[in-house]
Amino acid sequence: MTVAQPDVSVIIGAYEAMPYLIECLASVEAQTIDSERIEVIAVDDGSTDGTGEYLEEFARRASMPVTVIRQDNSGGPSGPRNVGLGKAAGRYVFFLDADDRLGPEALERMVAMGDRNGTDVVLGRVEGINRKPPRSMWGKTLERTDVFSSNIKFTLSAQKLFRRQFLEQHGMRFDESLWTGEDALFTMEAYLRAGGVSVLADYTCYYLVGREDGKHVTKSGGYTLRFDSARALMNLIAEHVPAGERRDALMIRPFLVTLLPQFGPRYLKDSEKVRRHKFELAKPLMEQFWDEGVARRLKVEERLRLHLVAEERPELLKEVVEFIKAKKQPAALLEKRGRHLYLAYPHFRDTSAGIPDTIYLASPREARPFPGYREHSAGGTVLRRAARKARRVLKSRTPRPGSRTPGGSAAAA
Repeated sequence: MTVAQPDVSVIIGAYEAMPYLIECLASVEAQTIDSERIEVIAVDDGSTDGTGEYLEEFARRASMPVTVIRQDNSGGPSGPRNVGLGKAAGRYVFFLDADDRLGPEALERMVAMGDRNGTDVVLGRVEGINRKPPRSMWGKTLERTDVFSSNIKFTLSAQKLFRRQFLEQHGMRFDESLWTGEDALFTMEAYLRAGGVSVLADYTCYYLVGREDGKHVTKSGGYTLRFDSARALMNLIAEHVPAGERRDALMIRPFLVTLLPQFGPRYLKDSEKVRRHKFELAKPLMEQFWDEGVARRLKVEERLRLHLVAEERPELLKEVVEFIKAKKQPAALLEKRGRHLYLAYPHFRDTSAGIPDTIYLASPREARPFPGYREHSAGGTVLRRAARKARRVLKSRTPRPGSRTPGGSAAAA
């Protein structure tokens, strides 16, 4: 008897997931897609709280095929996901965390969107329950887009629908050497290799659940893991995207989301030894990947902090971070007839600090809310220059009174 290939393999890596696992699996059972069209592959990663036993109980009564794999603890989510991916038979795979849950129509809608558009990755809208999800990419549904034309670079969690043949074609697996940020590396690579990405923004497909015990947040290993994650993601982007505007547009993600928080309010609590170490870890990343193209895409306070990290100025950084933590508002200075707006964070035009004014220059997006700001139009400037040049050319060609025309006669007065 031939068994039809399932549309989706739902891969659940579970560690100490009780009691959240109960609602997670209930959300799988409640899917509107036919149960014959999905399979569940659940990997218990050495739990001791009854997670493995509950998965086996679910497998006995579920209407869809469920495979339960129990193994010794691997130390992170990458191992269980890779094990599940190796067992998957579906046309698509979806990575579901054991403490989160799906919207009832999630799989049906995402599969339909992937099939309709032939895309390799489908993002379903995410909402948070006692946890803040990413928001900027859910403005509207996009049948087909890419990582350069949308804000999807700011959602790099693994909870997406991936075409399995696409993953196998590129030999994609989660990096088990990373203890945090492994999903960001996997998902960014998928975005970069994909023959199209879809964004389903008009239906909540995924509920990101904040656990009361906080175990959904990586706690072990400290700040060094964040630098490892940033380095891996920056190297991946550099490997796939040549230097220039497109690379800079992607680089803001690891700089802004992974690296910058290490030089935020928590930096004030660090010992001098840890502060020095953070600067040492950041130095090669700043030397290799920090440039004007990345800097100008950031807000002034973000750009200023990273500039001071790049310039190895910890004594100046501390004052800036204290200013930000206190939620002080910088003075705004309009120049160039309102076309330049500077935000006077600490050390602005302090000759002893020597920080360039350009670091404090707000982008049009950041400057627009300020009264008196006049947005500079590069296109308008080009047109005005062209018009001035045309007038000069016409003026130079207009015969002066008494001058000779090409035919030799005097020009009319």
